[in-house]
Amino acid sequence: MSLGGLLSSPPAIVSAGVDVFSDALRAQGAEVHDVDWRPPGFGDPADLSAIALDPRRAAANRTAVERLLAAGSELVDVRPARDVIGLADRTLLHSGPPLSWEMASGPMRGALIGACLFEGWASTVEEAEAILAAGEVALDPCHHHRTVGPMAGVTSPSMWLWCLSDPVNGGQAFCNLNEGLGKVLRMGAFNQEVQTRLRWMRDVLGPVLADAVRSRSDDPIDVKSILAQMLQMGDEGHNRNRAGSLMALRELSPAVVAVDAPSSDIAAVLKFIGGNEHFFLNLGMPTAKLALDAARNIPGSTMLTVMSRNGTEFGIQTAGTGDRWFTGPAQTPVGLFLGNFGPDDANPDIGDSAIMETYGVGGFSMAAAPAIVRFVGGSVPDALATTERMHQLTLTENPAMAIPIMGFRGAPTGIDVLKVARTGWLPQINTGMAGRVAGTGQVGAGLVQPPQECFEKALQALAEESRTA
Repeated sequence: MSLGGLLSSPPAIVSAGVDVFSDALRAQGAEVHDVDWRPPGFGDPADLSAIALDPRRAAANRTAVERLLAAGSELVDVRPARDVIGLADRTLLHSGPPLSWEMASGPMRGALIGACLFEGWASTVEEAEAILAAGEVALDPCHHHRTVGPMAGVTSPSMWLWCLSDPVNGGQAFCNLNEGLGKVLRMGAFNQEVQTRLRWMRDVLGPVLADAVRSRSDDPIDVKSILAQMLQMGDEGHNRNRAGSLMALRELSPAVVAVDAPSSDIAAVLKFIGGNEHFFLNLGMPTAKLALDAARNIPGSTMLTVMSRNGTEFGIQTAGTGDRWFTGPAQTPVGLFLGNFGPDDANPDIGDSAIMETYGVGGFSMAAAPAIVRFVGGSVPDALATTERMHQLTLTENPAMAIPIMGFRGAPTGIDVLKVARTGWLPQINTGMAGRVAGTGQVGAGLVQPPQECFEKALQALAEESRTA
């Protein structure tokens, strides 16, 4: 048929994908034929069969889901890391799976250098690099200490930690305090501005917050409730935390102003919290950690309990395989950049904050935050389609995390390794982007997915477990 013939009659359109595309075309009067197509799955057929036929799987996943959904989160204390998790001198925690100084990326190296300077283990950048290269500072993942940290996640003994407790399952989880945006340690910056802020957080912010939180020991702040509310106020809990941070400020302010401290310190603390839109993220992350830790060590379960990245590798853990890491190369996010930065300036994905997506918020609940989708390089239809797609990868919906625009449907929760393999779809993560060069700081924000390799390794391990059960 000639080109003229093609244009002489109304077009017939075949749509393969999410309904939002075909619905939009039909609204314009076009004839649309829907095709039920999805990307090919992956994994060895024998492994997939062994997992699918494992008689423990259905009950194990029900148990994992029940524990995750039941978990609560209360803010019970703020304490230095050396006191609350016994973090030893010359030891630093970091985000993601285990790594060495040699394999550390630019922003991770920048954060480790900055922490050594902050602790006084080195007086110059060169000295910090030397002791780190010589192995004189021990490095360990935050997740190995019931702790999570955004971006580089570097936590040192003198840093104050949020201490959260699960009143249902009895677990505890911890996270450092959020520094704000821009040139910050978690993004790999370590200059004098960063050091001054870290010292103020150690000497003023931490002690004031500790007194304020302890004064509410009979009425601890319900952090899970704040997370649920913020999803109904335009936040998704990872890259947008504006409503959550304001609610946290509302809950903390009366206790903060009652602390016996100089009025200038009280004013500075309130100003810092009020000007930090990501203040709540460091409370949301341990809330997710509590819920997912409650589902650990359930033989036969194929549910993820961790997604995390250290700037070099991406790692996952599952409920059925305990503390084992399954890793692959971290991917570089795609999104929007700040100022004159561009794709060449961005480091591969980094941070423990993918614990939010593992819990079912963040990128899984993009539909709840239409104001942020353009900032991370998407559109509102993309956000709706993404949340709908993530429902195909999960074991349940979380009724506590309701999404208004989807008829208050619960957030897709409980990522199932088997469903990921069968669909070929990988989890969607919202994230900030750190500069590739140490000391740069944040360069943008965007979207990223785990490498398929992580899930392939987890499938093999789960299949081995099922065959020997």
